[in-house]
Amino acid sequence: MTLYLVRHASAGTRNDADPSDRDRVLDPTGHQQADVLADWLQHEPITALVASPYRRCVQTLDPLGKVLGVDVVIDERLAEGAPIESSWSLVEQFAEQTAVLCSHGDVIPDLIRRLQLRGMQIPGKSGCAKGSAWVLQHWDGELFATGLYTSVKA
Repeated sequence: MTLYLVRHASAGTRNDADPSDRDRVLDPTGHQQADVLADWLQHEPITALVASPYRRCVQTLDPLGKVLGVDVVIDERLAEGAPIESSWSLVEQFAEQTAVLCSHGDVIPDLIRRLQLRGMQIPGKSGCAKGSAWVLQHWDGELFATGLYTSVKA
């Protein structure tokens, strides 16, 4: 089974003073990144799409959901600032499925670091650019990184 950890696509500039940052939408580059992600994953046997409740995460998975006929499910455990234990429980929940989890630039690196501390080796470069996806394979009860996919540059 394959688990894809996706950082949301480009959504303009963060404004921490804006209380409606949860509603920030994808910019034109972000929409292009979301479409490229959908093209890349449309033939995979994906059974679940799970996104942070932030609008930019849902929009990142919407094109893929449309081509797969799979609804995007919102889960607070992927929200910005979510505790690692909470996010990790979601990874464990979906580790034996082919699923896509979409989150943020603080959550994804925490999850990857936890996997590294458990012995996961990172092939090539590591990172968490907007619109990128970690590809994790589940073998023998363990998750292994098999690559980092980077979409259209923001």
